[in-house]
Formats: sequence, structure tokens, C-alpha cells
Amino acid sequence: MTTGAPSQTPRRSRARTLIPLGLAAWLVLEIWLLTVVADAAGGLTVLLLLIGGAVLGTVVIKRAGRRAFANLTSTFQQAQDAARSGTAPTAADRKGAEDRNGFLMLGGLLLMIPGLLSDAAGLLLLVPPVRTALGRAVERAVERRMAAAPPGSIQDAFQQARMRRPDGKVVQGEVIRDDAPRGPYGAADDRRPPLTP
Repeated sequence: MTTGAPSQTPRRSRARTLIPLGLAAWLVLEIWLLTVVADAAGGLTVLLLLIGGAVLGTVVIKRAGRRAFANLTSTFQQAQDAARSGTAPTAADRKGAEDRNGFLMLGGLLLMIPGLLSDAAGLLLLVPPVRTALGRAVERAVERRMAAAPPGSIQDAFQQARMRRPDGKVVQGEVIRDDAPRGPYGAADDRRPPLTP
């Protein structure tokens, strides 16, 4: 049974189209590069390169995980000390934000994935200036996206979190206006919305 209304198929986003194509192209390029290097240097050399990359990736991920855990416990310890003393931790006290452990773990993961291009990208992410530059670029991109987001989206939640961030103190109050509508006996109208946290 058909109706007179035309059916609208939802449009696929660009990312849903380009990501599978990019992954397929990357996979074909990795296989081609492995065969070229195997022809030039030998299959045993390629196998040793892949095993070495996997071992190095495992070591990098383990080290980055330990560093992230140490930074997290240090941050919690500083927050507890600041709460006891009644002061907020300064930006200089919050070490570990510039370590970019996420990019370090991504580099280790890329090293573990078999392939020479992924190994090269993983090795690039092990260089601290590259991680720092990439982290700053990602932060700027996220800030631009959040600034362009419409009201009522997830940007509002981040804005609220940012407002409470410096010392965690929020002062709640109620605004009483002098020009509020008056009730039947001259008193201010009592129908005000309740305070919400």
C-alpha cells in the first residue's frame, strides 16, 4: 500500500562515507608496502619489523598507562591537600596535563597494529613535540566546534562545568524583582519557580 507522500531516505554523513573508504585505502596501501619491502629486504626482515613494532607498542602502552595512573593519583592527592588547606590547586601544581598520555597510548596501539605506515605514525606520536602540537590542534578544533554548537546542546553542559571549575564553589540564590506582578491583595505573586541545583 502506498501513500501520496514521497519517502525521504536519510542522508549519510560524510564521515560515514569517507571513513570506510579511508580504512580500505589504508589497508591496501599497507599490504602493498609490506610486499614491496619484503621483495627488497626479505620476508624475515618484514616479520622482525612487525614483531618489533608489536613489542615496542606493548611497552609504550604499558608505560603510558602507568604514567596516566600516577598523574591521576597525584591529581587526587593535590585535590585532597587543597581541600584540607582550603585553597585551589594552581595550574603549575596540576602536572600531567601536558603529557598527552592519550596520544602516547594511540602511538603504542598504532605500533602494535601490523603494518609499516601504522608503525611510522606510531613512532611519530612517540615524539613529545608532535604530541603537544597535535593535542593543541585537537583542543582548538574542539573549542571551535563547541563555540559553533547551538544552544541546548552538549556545549551548555561543558559551559556549566567550566563555570564551576576554578574552585568548585557555586553560590545559589534567588532574584527578587521590585517590578514583579502583584497579587490580588497587593503582595508579590508567590508563584515563583523553585530553585534547582
